[in-house]
Amino acid sequence: MKNPKRLLVASLLLAALSVKAQNTKQTFVSNLIKRMTLEEKIGQLNLLTSDMDVTGPFMKPGYKKDIEAGLCGSIFNAYTAQYTRQLQEMAMKTRLKIPLLFGYDVIHGHKTIFPIPLGEACTWDMALLEQSARIAAQEASADGLHWTYSPMVDIARDPRWGRVAEGVGEDTWYGTQVAKAKVKGYQGSDLSANNTVLACVKHFALYGAIEAGRDYNTVDMSRRQMYQFYLPPYKAAIDAGVATVMTSFNEIDGTPATANKWLLTDLLRKDWGFKGFVVTDYTAINEMISHGNVKDEYEAGAAALNAGVDMDMQGGIFAGQLKKLLKDGKVTQKEIDSAVYRILAAKYDLGLFQDPFKYCDTTRAKEIMSAENLAAAQKIAERSIVLLKNENQLLPLKKDAKIALIGPLANSQRDMIGNWSAAGDYSKAVTLLEALKQRSANVTYVPGAYYTADTTLLKRATQKYRLEAADTANSQQMLAEAVALAKQSDIVVMALGESQGMTGEAASRSNISIPENQQQLLKAVYATGKPVVLVLMNGRPMTLEWEDAHIPAILETWFLGTRAGNAISAVLFGDYNPAGKLTMSFPRNVGQIPIYYNHKNTGRPLNPDNKYSTKYLDTDNEPLYPFGYGLSYTKFTYGELKLSKQQITAADKLQVSIPVTNSGNYDGEEVVQLYIRDLVGSVTRPVKELKAYKKIALAKGETKTVTFDISVEDLKFYDKDMRWKAEPGDFTVFVGTNSRDTQSAGFTLK
Repeated sequence: MKNPKRLLVASLLLAALSVKAQNTKQTFVSNLIKRMTLEEKIGQLNLLTSDMDVTGPFMKPGYKKDIEAGLCGSIFNAYTAQYTRQLQEMAMKTRLKIPLLFGYDVIHGHKTIFPIPLGEACTWDMALLEQSARIAAQEASADGLHWTYSPMVDIARDPRWGRVAEGVGEDTWYGTQVAKAKVKGYQGSDLSANNTVLACVKHFALYGAIEAGRDYNTVDMSRRQMYQFYLPPYKAAIDAGVATVMTSFNEIDGTPATANKWLLTDLLRKDWGFKGFVVTDYTAINEMISHGNVKDEYEAGAAALNAGVDMDMQGGIFAGQLKKLLKDGKVTQKEIDSAVYRILAAKYDLGLFQDPFKYCDTTRAKEIMSAENLAAAQKIAERSIVLLKNENQLLPLKKDAKIALIGPLANSQRDMIGNWSAAGDYSKAVTLLEALKQRSANVTYVPGAYYTADTTLLKRATQKYRLEAADTANSQQMLAEAVALAKQSDIVVMALGESQGMTGEAASRSNISIPENQQQLLKAVYATGKPVVLVLMNGRPMTLEWEDAHIPAILETWFLGTRAGNAISAVLFGDYNPAGKLTMSFPRNVGQIPIYYNHKNTGRPLNPDNKYSTKYLDTDNEPLYPFGYGLSYTKFTYGELKLSKQQITAADKLQVSIPVTNSGNYDGEEVVQLYIRDLVGSVTRPVKELKAYKKIALAKGETKTVTFDISVEDLKFYDKDMRWKAEPGDFTVFVGTNSRDTQSAGFTLK
């Protein structure tokens, strides 16, 4: 038994050491600030970008002069140990030798690319999500980087928004779990270690609720909606110790986030106790002029600093305006010094003042894309795949089947690693064609179609990523070749969906179906009568009503990263039994959007027998595939749901248990999900809310009893007076395989 006195002494000693370290940092940084000129201070608030060329990264001549003059404190888009060393050496020649901070978009891996975040979230495995962030941090830090602009934790209910690919879906509670895991993975337990990086939670705040799903658009919602559904994942990241926060492009309550003092000072710093620094998104200060709340850059700079922004990303507003603003009394010296302190404190935490070159170690290159990292990438990719349909057990594929592989995404290395794969080398990515050919000689491939024949989509997507224009005559020939190949085969695997350039930032779509020409290809192949497996590659939920009604097997594979082909192949042939579950609902059509499982009831809930109830005339209310949905090659049977008691008090725990049996023919994993509904509240409550889950492995024929402990903390919400509390009354607990297919039982909080 552990000695409680020794534990107490050890705890007090650690606390004392922590206080001493904090005092040392405060003394060092404060003394440095006293030695800095105003120009040097403003320079620390100035974040500039490096550029990339085919020959590698380079710095604009004017920016080099700024570094040499101490007028720039941080650089983004600069990586490789050699290049960052060159830039850091320039900083070491300045008067005070303040090291540069190097940031980059390490969103789902650095060189080893993992599934896009929306796909990775479908693993429902926080240990894996933390592991991918840890590997990303190790590789990024070995490549000269200190800072990643991740995690993005915006709750999103509109799949038209391209940036849903970068988030984790629609659920608040699940989003908080991911936020904590990612921050821990990036930052580790010691930021001064040379294999950790600063994390940056974004986009603060509410960016996932932009109107019409259109990027950079506005947001308008009540404080209750903010606190209950949208703010908790950011708060979870703050509580996990995230070092930095990035502002969002949208406005909040009529004020752009970058100038919103309530958001950045009152809420973030005073209420939540955030101690790190706040950086804008790219040129967000400049863009306040277009928002219409300031008339020029001078007013924009004052508004941003007054609100609580510390660092200006690429806008040049702080660099160009703060000196005059200070002279005119529009900003204070204290505001500038406070921002400088927070930035220098982050550099101190990384150990850059002790060794500016600790992240410039070329011997660490062996850590990048190592065999271990690639194996982890494949494992996580396999577990991100969601089986949406498998009629008559068409999957897994038979080993000796004669396979026709068709589709524009089947052999595209660039699409495998998806969007936001900044430093990823797509030439190292494994395509589905390559992986299938490694496994079987009975695979024949034709593309069958271009990505799209939609000239508007083609033109706008090509502004970011080159897409080949569809040639009408050639399209017909490609279609004919695909149909002929299908007829000669036992089974057809079709790799269809979106190019990676059709999702991500500045890639919103009003029509989220598979592009029309790809649909024509799918229907023509289906008409041959051959069994078809649809392998979807995409960055958002899509509308798939025809596909669900006709295609016997559908796999959602997202953009899975460097080992995408290997992972899909492993699932197709049954080496891994898919266990992924959706974290964002798939609508039947865009008319249902926004659609999410934890909606509220109306005064006239859906009643098919009552015309005057909430419903559509032309489609169902429910999504095509609900939140939490995902099939397996085996079958899981749920037994009777049991509660340990019917009434609890605030001091009690309620135990919820249910036996789950693998009654199919394969070993597999199941995500058992628990939801709760508060039947009557001082403010209306959602029809159900996710509160817990357990991912279990079951051999065929095996039964496990899954138990959950529910406490009063799981029953709390923001009441009519905006107090976080649980109210006595009746509740329903739901347990099942997804948010729709559940068993339920009731209990009362006394």
